[in-house]
Amino acid sequence: MKFRLVKDFMIPVDEYPKVRQTASIYDAMQTLKAEQQKQPPGKPAFRAVLVLNSEDRVVGKVGHATFLKALEPRYKDVFDMDKLSRVQLSSKFIDSIKEHFNLWTGEVDLCRVARTTPISEIMRPIEEHVEADATLAEAIHKFLMWQCLSVLVTSGNEIVGILRLSDIYSEMENHILRCE
Repeated sequence: MKFRLVKDFMIPVDEYPKVRQTASIYDAMQTLKAEQQKQPPGKPAFRAVLVLNSEDRVVGKVGHATFLKALEPRYKDVFDMDKLSRVQLSSKFIDSIKEHFNLWTGEVDLCRVARTTPISEIMRPIEEHVEADATLAEAIHKFLMWQCLSVLVTSGNEIVGILRLSDIYSEMENHILRCE
């Protein structure tokens, strides 16, 4: 199979949900929900928002898992959860962290946290990206190594889009299911 390029599958920045760094988690969730409702039937739903600085440059993204981690404020006290989530940890160890830090066990005022926490505090900065001219094979490798659901696409130093694992999987599935 000849691999196509990332730019053939990415969603351009202009078409993706975006919020400013100053937006709250609540604002970002509202934006994401509104954009999901605009999607035509059969098209995968957006699962992240891009975060813009005051110069309209993409400086990060926030996806579903990041939203959930932010709504339980004590996750900030548990090491670097983004890095921890990428290593193979036993269920027993993960359960011990949850119990030790009392995660999701007490009353959390989700609405207050969502309305008062700026998205800039929880966003994932642009560290992981793939070039627009890279092959899908390169992108697949990065998705598997980073264990993520989407990755920002760059052209030089500029963020030009987002590539979703669901779109790559769909392409692979269509190719394989056409095989005889």
